Amino acid sequence: MRLRPRARFASAWMAVCLSGVLLAVGARAAEETLPSRLADAEFWGIVQGFSERPGSFPSDNLLSNERGLQAIIPELARKVPAGGVYLGVGPEQNFTYMVALRPRMAFIFDIRRGNMALHLIYKALFELSEDRAEFVSRLFCRKRPPGLTAASPVAEIFDAFSRVTTTESEYVANVRAVVSHLTRAHGFPLSADDLLRLQHDYRAFFLYGPAIQYSSNKNGGRRGTEPTYADLMAATDGGGQLRAFLASEESFLFLKQLETDNLVVPLIGNFVGAKAIRAVGDYLRQRSATVSAFYVSNVEQYLIQDDTWPRFCANVAALPLDDTSTFIRSIRDRTPNSPFALISELGHMPDEVKNCGVQ
Repeated sequence: MRLRPRARFASAWMAVCLSGVLLAVGARAAEETLPSRLADAEFWGIVQGFSERPGSFPSDNLLSNERGLQAIIPELARKVPAGGVYLGVGPEQNFTYMVALRPRMAFIFDIRRGNMALHLIYKALFELSEDRAEFVSRLFCRKRPPGLTAASPVAEIFDAFSRVTTTESEYVANVRAVVSHLTRAHGFPLSADDLLRLQHDYRAFFLYGPAIQYSSNKNGGRRGTEPTYADLMAATDGGGQLRAFLASEESFLFLKQLETDNLVVPLIGNFVGAKAIRAVGDYLRQRSATVSAFYVSNVEQYLIQDDTWPRFCANVAALPLDDTSTFIRSIRDRTPNSPFALISELGHMPDEVKNCGVQ
């Protein structure tokens, strides 16, 4: 059957429209290749497959000592769009940056295997807890005080828990719940060494409670000048806005969902190693995803001292980046006569690594 000119035009127009729809669908598919959820076996396969041999560090690093880590969040949120991939190092400060950026997936690198155990504790606690008060109860192994609700201010939550005494039996019950959740509910094959590290880290939170500090394990719990867990959660961004990950129920629930979907992946990785960062880069590139932010704390100062920073730079240069990809780093406050303090700053990743090459 021959089509009349108008019919042929309509047919061609429909073909163009259909082609446009298919292209749009294809473009969206390319943009949406990051998983919405990882199966337990896939999550553990990435943890094991991307990780490197563990190394050592002088301290446990169970808590940030960066009192002003929120100061750069307003600028960070303006520069970096939501929905990317977050990379980080160390303990809980990553969660505060993650709720500011709302990534679709996150990878946490650390040379210490103990940091992986710590993040598995956090994973279990987020998944087991219905709200912030229950999370804090489980984190410090203290019974929940009456009167706390999802609407309670974070300072009120921590003040209430600071007045609760605890017992060894509370710690044992919470450890068992975490281990059971990880090994039975998820089926993660944790080694005996992993379980010992997990218990070691968790016990510090039990012993020191909301007053735990960066150096609590090193100084026998004696109070120092570092911020406590309660201090960090009640801190603001300098403009008066509470931005810590436990400052609101909405932030807590965002992280709870991300952890439940197995999308916060802790890796054992050296910043200058040949495997972990590169493996994440390959994984993201295969899924048309880019790194939105990389929190490096003050690790770079050690790499510069050891003359290994160029290797880290080359690793970062091998990541899929775009013009919004941003370093979040901590540097020593050099104000004359000031006590030790770390201040946060941002860096433009593509510019900083453009001369590294890929080794």
